[in-house]
Amino acid sequence: MTHDSSCIFCKIINGDIPSAKVYEDEAVYAFLDISQVTKGHTLLIPKTHTQDIYSTDEQTAEKLFARVPKVANAIKNAFEPIGLNLLNNNEAPAGQSVYHLHIHLIPRYGENDGFEPNWIVHTDDYSNDDLQAMAKQINERIS
Repeated sequence: MTHDSSCIFCKIINGDIPSAKVYEDEAVYAFLDISQVTKGHTLLIPKTHTQDIYSTDEQTAEKLFARVPKVANAIKNAFEPIGLNLLNNNEAPAGQSVYHLHIHLIPRYGENDGFEPNWIVHTDDYSNDDLQAMAKQINERIS
């Protein structure tokens, strides 16, 4: 397992920095976000240091994403939220502030629970032909 000695999440995995651990196994570590957006806001991280989704190999991603339902269901059973958001930020313009891949599991309790995923829908900006062309551009680059 690779670690980055300057990474705060690697330091948490190593026990150098305390955390409120939720779950741990050979591949992942889950802990409460120190900045709780809603009660039970949890971060799920791979134990292998990887900066973001772009630099993550398939095996690490498989192990990480395979644990999401286990942790999500534990949050659901513990706090009975009415929903749950999964969030992953990649690179600074998308809001990434810690450069170790992590998934936020944010329980939802109602409209005024503190988390507001807002975006503007551009349905009228793209025709079906535009969508097909975009899909083709992405598809051609899948390796």
